[in-house]
Parts: sequence; structure tokens; C-alpha cells
Amino acid sequence: MSKIWLITGAGRGLGRSILEAALAAGHRVVGAARDPDSLADLRQRYGDRLLNPALDVTNPAQARRAVHVAAAAYGGLDVLVNNAGYGHLTPFEQTSEEDFRAQVETNFFGVANMVRAALPVMRGQRAGHIINISSVGGRVATPGLGAYQAAKWAVGGFTEVLAQEVAPFGIKVIALEPGGMRTDWGYTAREAASEILPDYEPSVGAVLNRMKAYVGNEVGDPDKIAQLVLELSNRERLPAHLLLGSDALHVFHQAETVRQKAAADWAEVSASTDFDDAELPAALKTAKFEPAGETFRA
Repeated sequence: MSKIWLITGAGRGLGRSILEAALAAGHRVVGAARDPDSLADLRQRYGDRLLNPALDVTNPAQARRAVHVAAAAYGGLDVLVNNAGYGHLTPFEQTSEEDFRAQVETNFFGVANMVRAALPVMRGQRAGHIINISSVGGRVATPGLGAYQAAKWAVGGFTEVLAQEVAPFGIKVIALEPGGMRTDWGYTAREAASEILPDYEPSVGAVLNRMKAYVGNEVGDPDKIAQLVLELSNRERLPAHLLLGSDALHVFHQAETVRQKAAADWAEVSASTDFDDAELPAALKTAKFEPAGETFRA
């Protein structure tokens, strides 16, 4: 069945792959990008099944306009893919206030702006899928990616809260957390690196050196991820988080092992701040903190 999609950051990289997959599957798509001309070839091929307004996700008015374009032209909005984003790999100390804020504005507040615009339409329909393209960097820490990963950690938490809030009226929300993909993300992140201070060579410098060998050889296939996004858009139950890529699984499990050990090692200290006669409230014992997911089967 044909659905109505809105994809941000659709001009290149993963966003372009998702856009092409959705169009090839027969869907009607608003493919939003900062530069609408980047989609001229697809507009010519698919005609009125593709609309591509200019969109800066950091601008709430433009976010509302993009949703309005979808609803006015196609009659609603079934799938929102929040894909727009970028990162700069520099030590926090050497990241300007302007650059740090700009990365967070795009990678996190851009997601919030699009969701705020889309929710009234989806709530009225009592249906919809919101797919937030996050990163394994929303679960682990990488020196040099302070702004980018701060935003992605925020996206993960926001996604969990939102999924629980909107589940009663039929909206499904998921954060996809890929590892490295063969897009231009790595090149953009590296190009932003200036001469780092010698003190940061053991941390950020080591990451930059690893990226020299990794960029262009990432394990993640954007076209396979795009096909998975199509599959997820038909699911009635979704996990709040889904890691993508063997590299994402590897680094996530390493980070979780460290966290779990630290939690166990410090558990006595953690509990020591309770009142002496305190008991865990019954309501807290029965609370569920994540929507029920399902095992994915291709």
C-alpha cells in the first residue's frame, strides 16, 4: 500500500538512499533538503510522487511547512524519517561555541522540530511511524565528537520518552543507531578537524588516525539500511533502539560491559544515599520504562 513519507536530509547519503527506496516501492514522498536542486533527477523521474521543498530543520517554521506540504498534497503523513545531521571531529576545547551549538541544533533540535510539526497530523490519523536516524554514537563515547554525540544521546532519550507518550494513539517511534556507513559523513567529520593541541593527540588524535583507515571502508551499506527502513515502516511494534552494523554491535557491547562493571562495583555507594528506613516504592517496582518490542525477522 502506498504511504506518505517525509524524509529530511534527503539530498545525499543515507537520506538519498531512503528516498530512492521509498519512491521505487511506490510511495509518495516529501524529500526535504537544504538544496532542492540536488533532487532534480528524481523529480523528473517520479513526477508528482516526489515533492522536495527546501528545509532547514533548525527552523521550526520550515519544519511546519514541510509537514503542511505533505498533508496538503497527499492527504496526511504516514512516515517521518529524521535523517538530517552531521558531525565535526574536534576536541571540545577547540570547538567554537557557534559550531557546538549548530551541531546540537541540527542533530537534536532539528528532530524535535520535525516531530513537533508532525505529531498533530499523526495523532489525528491515530497512526504513523517516526524513524529517528541516530547513531551508535548515541550509546558510546568517542573523543572528538562531543557535540555530535551529545545530540545523539539526547535523540535516544527523547525517542524513548516519545515512544511511550504516543503509543496509546497508534504512533510508533524508533531510533536507528548505525555504525559507520559508506556515505560522506566521515569525510565531513574529518575535514572539520583543525590542528589539534598536542595534549589531545593521545585521545582525539588517535581517533583521527583510525578514521584515516576506516573512512571509505565502513561496513554499513546505506542501501541495505534503506530497505530495512521500508520494512520497519510496516511494523506494528518496534523497539525504542535498534543498532545497525556489526561494528555498532561490537562497540556497544564493549561500552555496556564497562558500564555494567562500574555499576556493580559502585552499587554499594549508589545505595548509600538512601534514607536508612527507605524502601523502593511499589509503583516504581512495577513501572515499565520502554515500550514492548518484538524480535525482528527479515
